[in-house]
Amino acid sequence: MTRPDDQPAADPVPSGPGDATARAASTEDAEYTRRLRELQGARWKRILHVQAPYRWIVRHHLGARRTLDLGCGIGRNLRHLSPGSLGVDHNPASVAFCRSLGMDALTPEGFLDASADGRLPPFDALLVSHVLEHVEQGSQVEMLRPYVERLAAGARVLVVCPQERGFASDPTHTDFVDDRRIAQALDALGVVVDGSRSFPFPRWTGRYFIYNEFVVHGHVPA
Repeated sequence: MTRPDDQPAADPVPSGPGDATARAASTEDAEYTRRLRELQGARWKRILHVQAPYRWIVRHHLGARRTLDLGCGIGRNLRHLSPGSLGVDHNPASVAFCRSLGMDALTPEGFLDASADGRLPPFDALLVSHVLEHVEQGSQVEMLRPYVERLAAGARVLVVCPQERGFASDPTHTDFVDDRRIAQALDALGVVVDGSRSFPFPRWTGRYFIYNEFVVHGHVPA
């Protein structure tokens, strides 16, 4: 397995402001969707194409596979995934926004219902980008389980979480999840971890650069 380079000395786990329960709940309302749309629509981001490197890392690991995008938000990644891909988000306003743009998206309840009655064939890839840091500490494995169970043999898995500066920037973040914890969660779910990296810059940059991320990739055994 590759490891992020220039690993810094261990620091105290960063924490966001406010109560954990309140922060988690805030990702489910329409105001959170409005905030995502505002952030994504910032003029400087459009001019500089700041999402291009992050779209590249998704294409690099998932290719043209039919992908389940867990925590799809307003479709930042979903809109660039292969046909047949599906987004899942617990915010109904975000799901509605994705659908208004022609993307396929469901709430977790809708996804589980569709899976139970056979409407959804297994997926060839799972993308979990900026999700695990939003859930209660220690609950990541059980949150991921029903989605990993909907993957085909050999499916690719890609998990992305923010590093220190990014984690501290968002009041809805509740749990700092680094590459080792991501790998442990995937291993507990039977996913083979193939590698990890700090992206787009070396690991130490994550203390200062808001968009530096932990990227862990793996696959479901055939």
